Amino acid sequence: MTDTANPPPGFDPNSAPHFGLNAQYTKDLSFEHPMAPRTFSIQAAPQISVNVGTAAERVNDSLFEVTLRILCEAKHGEEVAFVVDLHYAGLFTLSNIPAEHVEPLLLVEAPRLLFPFARRIVADATRDGGMPPLMLDPIDFVQQYQRSKQTEAQAGTA
Repeated sequence: MTDTANPPPGFDPNSAPHFGLNAQYTKDLSFEHPMAPRTFSIQAAPQISVNVGTAAERVNDSLFEVTLRILCEAKHGEEVAFVVDLHYAGLFTLSNIPAEHVEPLLLVEAPRLLFPFARRIVADATRDGGMPPLMLDPIDFVQQYQRSKQTEAQAGTA
């Protein structure tokens, strides 16, 4: 059995990598329902588009704000039924993280932690706006990050 009370020789807790979520909050939330009340008489389901973006900004040496933006637009034909625009953010502490891991932590792992809460806010906003709750599918932030890196690489060679 391992003794967890006594760290291994040479272990310095001040140099151990740390990635922590300090706070999370809604920075901006907008819900528009321009077709109301006509939307309630339409039987067909609207066409829904969802765009998700992430951004990270350094606050100080070890503190970063990561913002997850979710923009959902529902249309009946060419007419907008409703729009939800959410900017949901978190404050993350990173310390003793190798430089090559900082960006993936901020643009993959941080949004992955924030997404369930943002998803609930979108569902609540659409329900409170008189529509059925919009339940977003899970998002593959690794794939999104890889696509953005490919786009950057292509733009750099162009």
